[in-house]
Amino acid sequence: MSTSPDQGPTRRIALVTGAASGIGASVARALRSSGNSVIGLDLAASDTDHSIEGDVSDAGLVADSLAHAIDELGPIDIVVSVAGYYEMLPFSEISEAQWTRMLRVHLGGLVNVVRATLPGMLEREHGTIVAVSSELAIGGGDHDAHYVAAKGAILGFVRSLAVEVAKNGVRVNSVAPGPCDTPLLAPDSPWRDRAYLDTLPARRLVHPDEIAVAVQYLIDDGSFAVGEVVSVNSGAVI
Repeated sequence: MSTSPDQGPTRRIALVTGAASGIGASVARALRSSGNSVIGLDLAASDTDHSIEGDVSDAGLVADSLAHAIDELGPIDIVVSVAGYYEMLPFSEISEAQWTRMLRVHLGGLVNVVRATLPGMLEREHGTIVAVSSELAIGGGDHDAHYVAAKGAILGFVRSLAVEVAKNGVRVNSVAPGPCDTPLLAPDSPWRDRAYLDTLPARRLVHPDEIAVAVQYLIDDGSFAVGEVVSVNSGAVI
């Protein structure tokens, strides 16, 4: 947390998309527990200081709701883009609408929140952005083409934006989780199967709180990290 010589600790404002559940909820809790005010943006209400219900792929909604939040709470110092979804389909069965939706939510949602928050960060010459990608964006996956394409696009965007804005005091990085032990991962998911778990060096799924630790490290301690991709996936990608 930053400090002022006259006023002591300064409470930062963080935006977390997908904050209502899973990884996003864990990140929001971690950031709040370390003294930040958290804005949550999700389709459902989130347990945050300022909850916004809406679709990250709706550029107008994101711009308007975040402008209102900034007017009310102050400038956003931290952005963590988590919102997304997963589905498995053979390439031949992925419709044009499914391709478009996957890209609009994952890549488009990230771009929308960056458009709404980056100008202020550049003006203040301070800020940090962490985007959640996936280990599949690094290693690929069977029946995952549209999901992997969207998550891979996030990595390209993160690396390019990081180069562009680092000189202005804004750091952009990513974490690439593997399958995560949340209620969103169905009990019969192939990622819970013992045969899959035995392929992981750690022999277990990652917990969302562990991903939150990696995110908070990039925000608070990784001042040297620019355009990095931190793999948090029990050794699925080494």
